[in-house]
Amino acid sequence: MGFNDLLKKVFGNKAQRDLKEIEPFVAKIKAAYDDIKKLSNDDLRQLTEQLKKQIQDYVSKENARIQELKESVEATELEQREKIYSEIDKLEKEVTVKLEEVLEQILPQAFSIVKETARRFTENTTTVVTATAFDRELAVKYDFVTIEGDKAVYKNEWLAGGNTIKWDMVHYDVQLFGGTVLHKGKIAEMATGEGKTLVATLPVFLNALTRRGVHVVTVNDYLSKRDSEWMGPLYMFHGLSVDCIDKHRPNSEERRSAYLADITFGTNNEFGFDYLRDNMATHPEDLVQRKHNFAIVDEVDSVLIDDARTPLIISGPVPKGDDQLFEELRPKVEKLVNAQKVLVTKYLAEARELFKSDDEKKREEGALALFRSYKGMPKNKPLIKFLSEQGIKAQLLKTEEFYMQENNRNMHIATDPLYFVIDEKNKGINLTDKGIDLITGNSEDPKFFVLPDVGSEIAELERNSSLSAEEKQNLKDEINQNYAIKSERVHTINQLLKAYTLFEKDVEYVVLENKVKIVDEQTGRIMEGRRYSDGLHQAIEAKESVKVEAATQTFATITLQNYFRMYSKLAGMTGTAETEAGELWDIYKLDVVVIPTNRPIARNDMEDRVYKTKREKYTAVIEEIESLVNAGRPVLVGTTSVEISELLSRMLTSRKIKHNVLNAKLHQREADIVAEAGRKGTVTIATNMAGRGTDIKLTPEVKEAGGLAIIGTERHESRRVDRQLRGRAGRQGDPGSSIFYVSLEDDLMRLFGSERISSVMDRLGFKEGEMIEHSMISKSIERAQRKVEENNFGIRKRLLEYDDVMNSQREVVYSRRRHALMGERIGMDITNMIYEVAESMVENAKTANDYPYLEEEVLKIFALDVPFTEEQFVGGKQHELTSKLIAEIMAAFKRKMDKLAAIAYPVIKQVYEKQGKQYENILVPITDGKRMFNVSTHLETAYNNEAREIIKAFEKQTLLYIIDDEWKEHLRQLDELRNSVQNASYEQKDPLLIYKLESYGLFKEMIDSINRKVIAILMRGQIPMREPEQVREARPVQRMDMSRYKTQKDESATGNSLQDPTKQDTRENQRVEPVHAEKRPGRNEPCFCGSGKKYKHCHGA
Repeated sequence: MGFNDLLKKVFGNKAQRDLKEIEPFVAKIKAAYDDIKKLSNDDLRQLTEQLKKQIQDYVSKENARIQELKESVEATELEQREKIYSEIDKLEKEVTVKLEEVLEQILPQAFSIVKETARRFTENTTTVVTATAFDRELAVKYDFVTIEGDKAVYKNEWLAGGNTIKWDMVHYDVQLFGGTVLHKGKIAEMATGEGKTLVATLPVFLNALTRRGVHVVTVNDYLSKRDSEWMGPLYMFHGLSVDCIDKHRPNSEERRSAYLADITFGTNNEFGFDYLRDNMATHPEDLVQRKHNFAIVDEVDSVLIDDARTPLIISGPVPKGDDQLFEELRPKVEKLVNAQKVLVTKYLAEARELFKSDDEKKREEGALALFRSYKGMPKNKPLIKFLSEQGIKAQLLKTEEFYMQENNRNMHIATDPLYFVIDEKNKGINLTDKGIDLITGNSEDPKFFVLPDVGSEIAELERNSSLSAEEKQNLKDEINQNYAIKSERVHTINQLLKAYTLFEKDVEYVVLENKVKIVDEQTGRIMEGRRYSDGLHQAIEAKESVKVEAATQTFATITLQNYFRMYSKLAGMTGTAETEAGELWDIYKLDVVVIPTNRPIARNDMEDRVYKTKREKYTAVIEEIESLVNAGRPVLVGTTSVEISELLSRMLTSRKIKHNVLNAKLHQREADIVAEAGRKGTVTIATNMAGRGTDIKLTPEVKEAGGLAIIGTERHESRRVDRQLRGRAGRQGDPGSSIFYVSLEDDLMRLFGSERISSVMDRLGFKEGEMIEHSMISKSIERAQRKVEENNFGIRKRLLEYDDVMNSQREVVYSRRRHALMGERIGMDITNMIYEVAESMVENAKTANDYPYLEEEVLKIFALDVPFTEEQFVGGKQHELTSKLIAEIMAAFKRKMDKLAAIAYPVIKQVYEKQGKQYENILVPITDGKRMFNVSTHLETAYNNEAREIIKAFEKQTLLYIIDDEWKEHLRQLDELRNSVQNASYEQKDPLLIYKLESYGLFKEMIDSINRKVIAILMRGQIPMREPEQVREARPVQRMDMSRYKTQKDESATGNSLQDPTKQDTRENQRVEPVHAEKRPGRNEPCFCGSGKKYKHCHGA
């Protein structure tokens, strides 16, 4: 017995320890349920109200103190406000902790309430309760509630996802386990068919009782709408409001209401985009999201692993965005690729001939030719076929090891004859000197595609003493300009080469409606609105001869990883997270808990069947499908690309076997195809089955025949996707089987497959058509998958490190922006700005011992004289001088703001007293001598606080204007920096390290620029208006209308009013569903809410 086995025997494995931790909670739920079953319908709902009150009472003391502190802020001096806000922050954290305590106390009762409600809906056609005002509101909107006198009648049938459903689900014990795990902020892994959607109702209901909002996150808008409608009545019965953001336009009043609901459903992308839009809002009325409290993410592995590295971007046009080099350089790249194809074909032909020789030296030459063919075009199909022949793959690996030894010392001997070298594993391409010469051609500049060594050139320039400082600077600018031009040129060539050699049409992307659309490798769905970053998408557009979209500038961006880390508590559920448990813990601190199935799994998972070539493999697949159909079993065939789906479809058609195809091109028929997939003899070909949101249900005769048969035509590079496919069979104890067919030509086997498999097949002398099936082979394939997962994790982690740099900067900027927008803490932020600018000035002046510099800077920014003499400056200590300067600036700032208020107040007073009923908001002009700010302010508030409201509005408008302008420019600089640092790898430097250092410098410059510009404007503010007649009414704030816009494409619509990127609709294309007329009584008929009034005088008013 090994040491690990001994530990497991003593302490149990992780799954056993997890269940042991949860069992006491499930026991308490069962005990509470026995009592709750006895309650009447009204008493059951009353218990929910008591729990809501218990929660609020538990934190009432802290909430009262927070409110008291907030009310005291305005009467407190600016310098003292920081203490108040610190105490508020501390109390809010205490409230969050205490809410978790009280929720754990009431968990057994809350879960029992949900389970009992589900049972009553299942067993009763109608459930009658005493009507509340909330019931009456629901009766107007929904068919499942009707009002009869003082009673509300809830039916157990309603519309969900366009279909009428009848509630027939009650939570079983393992679902109580899953619900508890989710409430504790962990990931519950539950097999397909175990009812994840129902499990989520338990923690969602419990946490919604706090009235702080719960977000249920899905992978597409069909599921978010369906689940909100399907589970909604369960929550509404207990007075909890439910909505779905994907039903409403971005930035609309309806979407804001959806976020104010107790429970909000939505897609991962749309939650993220709303966060970005909120941080571009110019009025509080445009904000839609609340504080991020608790989120449950469905298909958590897809969202937090696969999509985590994909940034959500709101972008807008840039000047000359159409001036790109992709189409201009495409002919050169086509010439390069064609020349490489001819060359690698020649090397492959040489290798074939030389391998036939018995001369060892010639065979070595053949191995080198084969290696060159591989490095030049690894996806070349004749090469892949040749590598499947006996002993060839082993010879290639041996040659690769020889040239990779001593840190690739001799690699150039193998690769120099090529035009470019492809690293398929890391998706990288490097041009050789021969390739550069080919595309440079007869150009006047032989280094047209060669990046200059900027460091050496500038160092040489500095050593040249014959040049003046101005001449040196001009030459430096010329060197940097030359580098920037060539950098863009080289970058464009590299992206075009990737597009031509590493990205295949109908595999990584499809071309529909004359547009390049990315296919999700996990689900096979088209990802509308998604574009490859870094110019790669434009390169593919140029390759496919479709319109190359204009370059855009980033206005706001965040990765899903950093968005979801903002929630106070995060949980997730999926059928397959265990294989990614390490990554989920490393990045999100989310523990994965495997929930046992309700019934034992009866599926027969067979060993992989390995063939030498793809042709043999696909022939075997078709024969297996034919035998299974003849046995009366339905077959689900899983593929990894659209191309393979179509190939198998043609092969089945030639055999006259009826079948359905579900892939990125036929995505619209998804629901119909999945519904038919469990019937006798039905064959379904699907490009991955992750996140389909629909179970395959079997008929009794199919169960008798052996259940659903799963056939995987290839091992995916992720074990998780294979497990998702397997999981489609064996739902709720159903019989079934699963098997994977593999060939040595598959991408996974070529790149990461163990040499042991090919050598075993060689030694055993396998002939064409023969296959190997053994547990050792299956384990070897899983090891290959682990290698890929580790490699992908490394890539993801590195990409996310780039966003972490921006995320720390984004948090600083967005928090300042939110303070300005809401008017909270704005005084404290301005005080901090004054301190930072003054400290920086004194430090710089003291370091250089330059008093005139200090005088000039203080006058330029603060419009003041320095409050100490040059002698005092020279002899004084830095911190004392700083304190003296800050005291003078703060006194002057207060005088300035008081003076502005004093000038404005008489006018405000006169307007309010004479025309108060005429105006609600007025415009007050304020100028800094350079520009005019029309400050909108609430007239009554300004009158009541003696025009202090005008000062606050002026500060707010100035901060928003400067922050947005500087942040937009900073993001542009970061985009340029990220592109330029990639070239550092050519100089053996770490691009990420350079990016971190450079971006920090840029961020410091931006913050300093914001501080200086804001303070300079505020210190010079003047009100030119003196007479009440000059007052103009401020127009009511118009909410931005986004209903006409989509973000399926990056180009902007023409016309200034359409160029605001925050107005774009980022929702997925809406699924066409049956139209259901909303129930509405006649104007003179009684209102549905049961008030007794006519509809036109009640909810129809």
